[in-house]
Amino acid sequence: MPATEDTTTTPAAGPAIILVEPQLGENIGMVARAMANFGLVELRLVNPRDGWPSEKARAAASRADHVIDAVKVYDDLASALADLNFVFATTARQRDGFKSVRGPVEAGRVLRARHGMGQRTGILFGRERFGLYNDEVGLADEIVTFPVDPDFSSLNIAQAALLMSYEWMKSGLEDETKTNFSGPDMKPASKEELHGLFAYLEGALEARGYFRPAPKKPKMVDNLRAVLTRAGFAEPELKVLRGIISSLDRFSPAMPRGDGSPGDDPRRLPAAAARARKAEAGRPVPDANGDDNDTPPLGGRGTDND
Repeated sequence: MPATEDTTTTPAAGPAIILVEPQLGENIGMVARAMANFGLVELRLVNPRDGWPSEKARAAASRADHVIDAVKVYDDLASALADLNFVFATTARQRDGFKSVRGPVEAGRVLRARHGMGQRTGILFGRERFGLYNDEVGLADEIVTFPVDPDFSSLNIAQAALLMSYEWMKSGLEDETKTNFSGPDMKPASKEELHGLFAYLEGALEARGYFRPAPKKPKMVDNLRAVLTRAGFAEPELKVLRGIISSLDRFSPAMPRGDGSPGDDPRRLPAAAARARKAEAGRPVPDANGDDNDTPPLGGRGTDND
């Protein structure tokens, strides 16, 4: 007999989740959490090993207290199933008998259809160590199994409950691909904006000698444009790219942003200013390679002193 009598006759918010002889309170709590994630509230336990209630289960439920508080405990499986009209048994092993076997997607749709007809439904899960006995599977109407790797087919009980709870919720969506939130709604960039980026980038690369050898430039430009057109950029994305290219075009590590006028050549201004300061101080002025003009290098590789 159940610890708490259930006198309701209307369908619950979804199928009942029935755990047969669960061993760990933590697993019960994680099942409750998985149920709450997908709108299920009715959890039934058959002879939980460590008794009930369980503080470990409540802690593992991570605030799914409404599921934990509504748990019903039964002495035997037949009592736990008595008021249900249709039950799926979950198993990873092939069983003898004549029961239909479905995958989780189809099972979710079957449960949704029967729920819509006013039937009370349930999903039966076995023990953590070895699942359900054959006679327990025999009390269910059909079998649901998951497409797992046959070499590692054992699922944690909370994982199995999560999968079926997810399929239950998904089966009730008007659009199974719908999400609770979406990305920003951005206007696609116009071809004029995209072609402007092409021209700007091509000019910046041309100034830095990227297109070498010269005869290959047309093909290199084609490849560059193919890469940039594939992504389907939105207007804000093009602005980000253009800002990045502009920054790289106007500044360099030798002259970071804020270190002078952007109109000056960032590759020359710092070195020219240093030479001017040294000249005013009467010190030797290094040439473009950084060497002082009055003293030749000694013993360096590639010099006449080698």
